[in-house]
Amino acid sequence: MTMSDFQTEILAPISAHAVYLHCCRQPQALNTEIKQTLIQLQETLASTPAVIGLGASLLNFLKLDIPNMRSFPHLPASHIDMHAFDIDLWVWLKGDDRGDLFHRAREIQTLLAPSFAVQQTVNAFKYKSGHDLTDYEDGTENPQDQAAIACAFIESNNPALHGSSFLAVQRWQHNFSAFDAMSDAQQDAMIGRRRSDNEELDDAPESAHVKRTAQESFSPEAFVLRRSMPWSEQDNAGLYFTAFAHSFDAFEAQLQRMLGLDDGIVDALFQISTPIISSYFWCPPMQKGRLNLSALLST
Repeated sequence: MTMSDFQTEILAPISAHAVYLHCCRQPQALNTEIKQTLIQLQETLASTPAVIGLGASLLNFLKLDIPNMRSFPHLPASHIDMHAFDIDLWVWLKGDDRGDLFHRAREIQTLLAPSFAVQQTVNAFKYKSGHDLTDYEDGTENPQDQAAIACAFIESNNPALHGSSFLAVQRWQHNFSAFDAMSDAQQDAMIGRRRSDNEELDDAPESAHVKRTAQESFSPEAFVLRRSMPWSEQDNAGLYFTAFAHSFDAFEAQLQRMLGLDDGIVDALFQISTPIISSYFWCPPMQKGRLNLSALLST
């Protein structure tokens, strides 16, 4: 697989700022109108740093069957609500100038208006060298180079699927009062790493987030490519979690263990953070520098 096969901004370094657009289909929009809007979006984003994803609800409306695509799972056995939502269209705009991103988001919203309404706009940013707002480094064990490509993108004989990616999105909101009430040792034990040097704790409890999500500890191994960023809105803030992979299986294995559905041990991270939105997307591949929408246009 080459860089021309997939949305390269998925692998690109985290930008200083980002805007995430959560879009829903307008009830009156016809199949043909939606496809035309997506083609226009494809052209508009061709020369700008961005990633787009299509939700299961939109794919179902367009009668497009992407193998292994599905909505975010409802987990009735869990006592923690993941707040699963079907979001039709997801747009991640990236850049170094927040003002420029504001105007780009307005442009996209106007372009989408006949077929989609932007339900939610999330502003995110890079903190330090890639830290969560709790000051712990994020994405420490991300796969790199060819391992990242193998992890994040689908290999297929079908050009309409080759280089595409499945994406899990969760907007986590942190309770900073609860976090600040912990001692440094309690905070480290919750994460499973020392904040001071990012080293994993040998004696971390089984509930530590690092232990709950250790990707190599699953069978099969559960590697995903994380590209998360902090977000803030008035007095609320947290982490906008994004995980790209060639299937949802690895993410779901990690999620089930975090929720204690495997062994009854709930991830300690839930003490200070709660997902307020969870959703799944399919990110189309690329072809000749443009999004490859041939899967959509053939239906």
